[in-house]
Amino acid sequence: MEDYFLRVWNNLGVRVSGPFSLRLFLQPTMATIFAIRDGLKDAKTDRPPYFYSVFTDPVRRRTMLHEGWQAVARVFILAIILDATFQLIMFRWVYPVEVVLVAFLLAFLPYLLIRGPVNRIARSVARRSVQRVSIVIVGTLCLGSMVGG
Repeated sequence: MEDYFLRVWNNLGVRVSGPFSLRLFLQPTMATIFAIRDGLKDAKTDRPPYFYSVFTDPVRRRTMLHEGWQAVARVFILAIILDATFQLIMFRWVYPVEVVLVAFLLAFLPYLLIRGPVNRIARSVARRSVQRVSIVIVGTLCLGSMVGG
């Protein structure tokens, strides 16, 4: 069993400098773009942060996971195809567990980690904007009543 984990660890290290290494940048970037898009949508519809809700809202968990999967499915499948191709070239063999692990790390994990914070940041910025507008309106009304009254 220890040999298995050592092989997986070594094989993960080979991916950094081997062929298709650009995908180690592109696939998380695509997942991040989808996470930002969906996090902003969540903020507009006043939904709770994604990753937190997946664990704390058992009623909506399945729906949220399905929604997240739909967002990153293409990136995830592309990660599987590219890693299987990489393994065939480098190792002349495909290790299915490694393929799924790499696809998860490159496609789904960035999405999970980024969607919720984007939602929180967007809601915070929107709240501050509303507060600033409210202060301007109140200030204008106060000045108007002082000048007019």
